[in-house]
Amino acid sequence: MSRLSHVPTNHWPDTLYQFVQADAATNIELGLTRMLAHAPEAALGALQFGAAVVMNRTLPERMMELMRLRIAFHNQCRSCMAIRYQSAVAVTPEDLVCSLEKPRAEQNLSAEEILALELGDRFACNHLSIDAALFEQLKTHFNESEVMELLLHCALYVGMGRLAAVLDMTEELPTGFAKPFGTVVTPSADTPITVR
Repeated sequence: MSRLSHVPTNHWPDTLYQFVQADAATNIELGLTRMLAHAPEAALGALQFGAAVVMNRTLPERMMELMRLRIAFHNQCRSCMAIRYQSAVAVTPEDLVCSLEKPRAEQNLSAEEILALELGDRFACNHLSIDAALFEQLKTHFNESEVMELLLHCALYVGMGRLAAVLDMTEELPTGFAKPFGTVVTPSADTPITVR
């Protein structure tokens, strides 16, 4: 159950309402924004950061969706694990998502995807272990602009995912994702919801 009330969209400032296209969004798509709306100006900054990172992505959709879901698993963000973005569904089959519990064992991942998942794992679980050696590995597969893009995605997924997890917004999720904290949930815990 959400730990803060959901602000109805008709009480949002127009700038926030327009930015998230609230008139065309489902409750799941409005998600966390319904609680962020308690501090709409600050919320808009966080949402603009997320939009800038996602809209200016140059790395493959599949890689970023795998990283997002892997970090969501570490964060135990149920709403993050429950959704699949329409743009990524075709390139990220559910059997591959199921393998995220043990990504190094998955044979269908590229070297770049494995390295991106390693970066996401470390960023989410032990950020100080991201050392010069890992940066050198990253730079053998990615240019410096792409490394920065990976890091910005990690920051977005860890920060906003932990915020969503703390706010415990699970009441609208499929049952498998709505389990109480203390119970480990995986990205394959139930049938995911596709969003725009």
